[in-house]
This record gives sequence, C-alpha cells and structure tokens, in this order.
Amino acid sequence: MRDSMDKVRHCLICAALVSLSATASDLHHGQLVYNGTCIACHGSDGTGGLPGVPDLTGKTGLLSQDDAILLGRMADGFQTPGSSMVMPPKGGNPALTDADLKAVLKYMRHEFQQDPQTRRKTQ
Repeated sequence: MRDSMDKVRHCLICAALVSLSATASDLHHGQLVYNGTCIACHGSDGTGGLPGVPDLTGKTGLLSQDDAILLGRMADGFQTPGSSMVMPPKGGNPALTDADLKAVLKYMRHEFQQDPQTRRKTQ
C-alpha cells in the first residue's frame, strides 16, 4: 500500500513540474510576442505608450474581459470607443498564430493584472 502511495505522490509531483514548466514556457513565449509586436503601442509596462492607447494595467480594464472577446479583438483588430487609435489585426503582425495570441494574452494578464506593488516584488 505504501509503495502505491509513493508512486501516486511521485506522479503528482511530476505532473505539477511539467505543468509549471509549460506555464513558464507560455509566459516566456508571450513575453517574446509582446516585446516584438505589442510593446510599441502598449509600452513596456502596459500603460499605453501612445496617446489613445488604452491602459492594460487596470483591474477592471480591458484585460478583465473574457478570453474569447480579447482573442477575437486581437485577431481581428479593435478600436476602443472614444479612441482615435485602432489596433490592427494581430497588432500588425500577420504571421502571429492563434497560439501566439493566447500566449501573449496569458503574459499580459500575468504582468499587467497584478497589484503594482506585487509586480515590483516579482520582477
């Protein structure tokens, strides 16, 4: 019985490590996409580097919306009501895949939806 429990524990630990590795890999990929495509308008801190570009850091801002809505806007392009700026489809990079968009959304949520003091501690 103890041998079986040890095997189960071992499997659970391995599964958790694989999951953490995949999450870290997704975040890194998302960061690369963000830095290569999104940073020019949204800025390195997500607050919007140009006039009319929305701030992504607010807890009730754009990133508080459902993934399906945000992924659709990222894929198809979007103009925030009241803004003169239009985000082109895929941020102007037609080579981005659905996996790229999902990874960058995950990265943005991780980086920009945290409390600013928490964000500083984790950087």
